[in-house]
Amino acid sequence: MSSKFLVIDPRKDLAALKGIFSLHRIQLLQLIANRPGINVNELTEAAVLPQSSVSAHLKVLEKAGLVRTEARRAKKGNQKVCFAVYDELIVTLQPAPEAVTDNVIEVSMPLGLYTNNAVTAPCGICSNEGIIGLLDVPETFMDPERMKTSLLWFTSGFVEYQFPNNAKLRGDLIDSVDIVMEVSSEVPGTMANWPSDILISINGTEIGAWTSPGDFGDRRGTYTPAWWKLKGSQYGMLKTWSVGSGGTYVDGHKISDVTIGDLALDEHRSIRLRVEVKAESKHPGGINIFGRGFGNYDQDIVLRLKTKRD
Repeated sequence: MSSKFLVIDPRKDLAALKGIFSLHRIQLLQLIANRPGINVNELTEAAVLPQSSVSAHLKVLEKAGLVRTEARRAKKGNQKVCFAVYDELIVTLQPAPEAVTDNVIEVSMPLGLYTNNAVTAPCGICSNEGIIGLLDVPETFMDPERMKTSLLWFTSGFVEYQFPNNAKLRGDLIDSVDIVMEVSSEVPGTMANWPSDILISINGTEIGAWTSPGDFGDRRGTYTPAWWKLKGSQYGMLKTWSVGSGGTYVDGHKISDVTIGDLALDEHRSIRLRVEVKAESKHPGGINIFGRGFGNYDQDIVLRLKTKRD
């Protein structure tokens, strides 16, 4: 399963907010999402709107990045067909907290705010109050309650997050980027010796994998709630992936030659982080990601940008 989500911060994403600030545009979005490749004439007929109105609304939706159109050959000339860019739009009133110093921008991303995923069972998500949806059902990762996620796990596949590139908004250049999160392997129950290659990608570029030694359950995690059974994963290891001018490191140990220049972060308004376990990797041992209210560290996924003035 692979779906694409957009999390809209109403303080910043004004174009996207304007795009859905109309019942007619919402109607058109729903029609396009349910009928990928629908042409403008079909869209006009289905929406029961004047073609001029549909064209005007499409311009707004395209400008907002919510719809893309293509010109295709028809029996008579060309026709414009429409596609929804996202499967789901989420307006959050609680944006990720941000800390800014002179040369460091840090954003903490709630665990459940992933914008894309494709996972295999065994898998699941839960809040610090209980299980969300159904265990071992990948479709549960699309449950709206996922916003409350404090722990997620899967056997193979990925979750992807979209961070704002606030360095670009400030007009700063990025010297390095750090990704900090609490992770472990995943096995039914727990097993200290259960290696798993956890791969991180940024904006589509694989920066490198760290091999988790196991799935830890020898004691209850410091913040793991009492309702969570002791036979389940209890905590992970807090790991930092760092990409700078000299390559990529995990906790100071070099894992690849990918540099900050290879990521071309200054060209993008957002930073897409993918956390992945590939089924074909040497150690496909699954993953647990711990957020606030679970594990040994009361934090979600942190992205830290070290910057300099252009």
